[in-house]
Amino acid sequence: MSRPFLTAAWRYLVMLNYEIDSALLTSLVPRNTELDFRRDRALVSLVGFRFVDTRVLGLSIPFHRNFEEINLRFYVRRRAEDGWRRGVVFIKEVVPRRAIALIAREKYNEPYVALAMRHEIQLDDVDSGGRGLVRYQWRQHRWYTIQCEVQGPPGELESGSEAEFITEHYWGYTRQRDGGTIEYRVEHPRWRVWSALSARLDCDVERMYGREFVPALRAAPVSAFVADGSAVAVFAGKRLPA
Repeated sequence: MSRPFLTAAWRYLVMLNYEIDSALLTSLVPRNTELDFRRDRALVSLVGFRFVDTRVLGLSIPFHRNFEEINLRFYVRRRAEDGWRRGVVFIKEVVPRRAIALIAREKYNEPYVALAMRHEIQLDDVDSGGRGLVRYQWRQHRWYTIQCEVQGPPGELESGSEAEFITEHYWGYTRQRDGGTIEYRVEHPRWRVWSALSARLDCDVERMYGREFVPALRAAPVSAFVADGSAVAVFAGKRLPA
């Protein structure tokens, strides 16, 4: 495999997962892919996490190594020569660095925006059975919040679990302005996860994501957990044949 385009660590991923009417996603599905259902349900996930030690082609960019990201995503798959490739499609991605958002939008057509962001991670006591909190916030007209409360050390992913379905998508798909599709691979080991004791989303959903997402994101999540994360490698995208 070629050299990674981007390397980093993705740490402490808060994942709130919601069932959604699949018809609302149909127009967003990139060409050559199809929705990937979890037990006949279409899911969207709101994910908050930290980028740490980010490097592009091995180079560190000053003031752009460590930052937060919040993304809203859904799940697709594509039949390739090596079998089904399961991936994600981003509906909106939020970062605090304008340069990252601008380059991602203009060069890759990724739906990035730049907003003020902050985080709070309290996990010092979890290894001894205590409670912890992982919180990410981003500011539009006010501070929005996504958070999970956890307890104890994280556990290994269970085969067939919803956490496995959410985290074990190793491809990304991006629809291009001309209707084509870019496919790229994301490489990382299996993560450990905490099931959430409680989960919270405080957000003006209509203003942030659009009216069509209000019913799903204002309902209770069907699952919520925190993944410990790991080093990741993102490989350069390739355009799929029409």
